[in-house]
Parts: sequence; structure tokens; C-alpha cells
Amino acid sequence: MKLVSHAVRPEIWDRVPALFDRVLPEYNLHGDVMAGYWKRLFAEFGEYQLALIDGDDVLAVARSLPVAWDDVSGAGIDAAIVAGFSGAPSDVLCALGIEVAPRHRGRRHAGTMLTALRDLAAGTGFGRLVAPLRPTWKERYPLTPISRYASWTTDRGEPFDPWLRNHVAAGGVLGPSTTASSLITGTVREWESWTGMAFPDTGGYVFPHGLATLDVDRELDRGTYWEPCVWVTHPAGERR
Repeated sequence: MKLVSHAVRPEIWDRVPALFDRVLPEYNLHGDVMAGYWKRLFAEFGEYQLALIDGDDVLAVARSLPVAWDDVSGAGIDAAIVAGFSGAPSDVLCALGIEVAPRHRGRRHAGTMLTALRDLAAGTGFGRLVAPLRPTWKERYPLTPISRYASWTTDRGEPFDPWLRNHVAAGGVLGPSTTASSLITGTVREWESWTGMAFPDTGGYVFPHGLATLDVDRELDRGTYWEPCVWVTHPAGERR
């Protein structure tokens, strides 16, 4: 196994959509802000997009870009993307996501990619890696405010959520949470297609894999969803 960047092996990423199909819920692929920057992320920040490969197989990927922490702390992933492309000086590396191919889960590849991002931050002159996390089990508690959810702990005093817990175990420090990390809007029909649900009336809806509720306005033919996040900070290059 070895790590390669998009800048070095761009052809590898052509296989990612098929190999990583349904790793994220469908609605998560339609973010209002990310849609406008997706291709530019690879064209302009290719060295910060990493893949773990074994021969021709892609095991896991990690996406990131440099940002100014003051521009994104307390905000979310949308703000990080805008800040990264603003041209302003950057002082941290921001992880945009770590994904493991379904047939390679359970092999600690997510931890490998987290370590790779910390090393990348250190190697490119950044003292910290920051990440707006999408908590794994938050979809089980969509009505619970993200700040309260992030404060839940196990009997051992560790974070309740397994993804938050993994980051803390790796040396990360949990920071602020926000209810407005990523905006996703669409027509009612689009949201019905993305979720497999019907939305017959105006109002708030709990939907599959949603971390919060979806606000549907039938008159405006609009569904609006704000995905929350929890920030975590890692010292660059350090690990436990």
C-alpha cells in the first residue's frame, strides 16, 4: 500500500466515484457551495488530495485545502471551501473529508488517512490540521442540537460518537460545533429523489441519514437543509 496525491496520479481519481458509491448519502453530493468548487479543488489543490492505493485498487481517500483558521472557526465546511479559494494567507490545513471504500472498511484505513493529513500539514509548513467533522451517529439523533450531541460521553468519559472518539484518541481536541456547516438546497422532487421519501406538506422532516431536519416549502418548491459539524484540531505531524 502507498499514498499518492492527485497531483502525482490524477488518473486514480477517475475510479473513485464507482468504488466509493454510496459512501456518503446521495443528498451530501449536492452541496450548494461545494458544487461550484469541486473540479477546482483537484485542479488547484491537487497536492492536498490523497489516495491510499494497493496496486490499481483505491482503498481510501482524503481531501483537504489550506485555509486561515480565523476565517472558518465557528463556521463550517462551506466557509472553509470559500476561504481556501479566496487567495488569503493560510495558517492551517483543513480536512474536507476522509472516505474508505466499502469493501475495505474495518482495516483502520481512516486512521491511516488521518495520519497522512497530519503529516501533509507538517510537511507543507502548517502547524495544525483542522477538520469540520460529520459525526457518524448523529443521524440517529437528528432532533438533538449538535452542541449537545458533541458533549455526550461514554461511561469511560470518551466522546459518545465513534468518529469524534477516534479523533480524540488520535490526539485531536474537539472545538466548537455549528448548526450551519454545509447548505444543501433543492426542489421538492430532487429531495424526494435523494432521500426516497415523499414530502406532501410544508414543514420540517426527519429523513434517512440526515443529521438535522429538512425544511420543506411546497409553495416555493424548495427543500433547505443545513448540515451541522463539530470542529477538531490536531497538532501537525503528531500522533499517539
